[in-house]
Amino acid sequence: MRERVLILGATSAIGAEVAQIYAGRGARLHLVGRNPNKLWDVQARMGVADATSEVADFCDLSRNEAVVARALSILEGLDTVVIAHGDLGDQLASERSFQDAEPVLRTNFTSVVSLLIPLANHLESVKSGRVGVITSVAGDRGRPRNYTYGAAKGALNIFLQGLRSRLYPAGVQVTTLKLGPVDTPMTTNHKKNALFGKAPAVAAQIVAALDSGKAEAYVPAFWAAIMPVVKHTPERLFQSLSFLSGR
Repeated sequence: MRERVLILGATSAIGAEVAQIYAGRGARLHLVGRNPNKLWDVQARMGVADATSEVADFCDLSRNEAVVARALSILEGLDTVVIAHGDLGDQLASERSFQDAEPVLRTNFTSVVSLLIPLANHLESVKSGRVGVITSVAGDRGRPRNYTYGAAKGALNIFLQGLRSRLYPAGVQVTTLKLGPVDTPMTTNHKKNALFGKAPAVAAQIVAALDSGKAEAYVPAFWAAIMPVVKHTPERLFQSLSFLSGR
């Protein structure tokens, strides 16, 4: 039986690359994204793969349970789900106005939780499946340059820890994918350096992490050596180092 794969956020650069990998493996795909034109383009890239799609705005929280239900019906169950949507937002605006902060928190945390709850309920009931959720290294420590986004991703990391332990007895795998910055449209206005990953390579590492059953994975892998230093640097020292605490 072919693997049934749901990609939520399939129109993101990384989500599209992940979908391409699964299509190459002969998976049966259901792709969900917000932008219809981008979604059709991604589906067309699947070539002869068995792929269906749905347009949905995950920030419309009241509709997400139905999005999941339709995916389960179309795929006739589920083996693997990858949640790949997110938005950096405007840090300066978000720290001065809750009206600007709330959409960042909703996109990166609340909307993901509203999808994970019905997904987890289903996978727990059938006692199988894999869940991969893209978070960020920004969730490991609050920094002035992106702490609203980082707070949402940090909360998501904690939620996934609890979900992983809840679903462990049912044999359901939950993988937290802590991404470093990636050269995608979301980071178009960011100055690039050697630490930026490329979407195709990042997607390959995401699928590899899911295949290997990892609980948490830093992507690219070198962030696993960097982030413990960032996380555990004493606050006073951290604040005096502009490359860590600067804008």
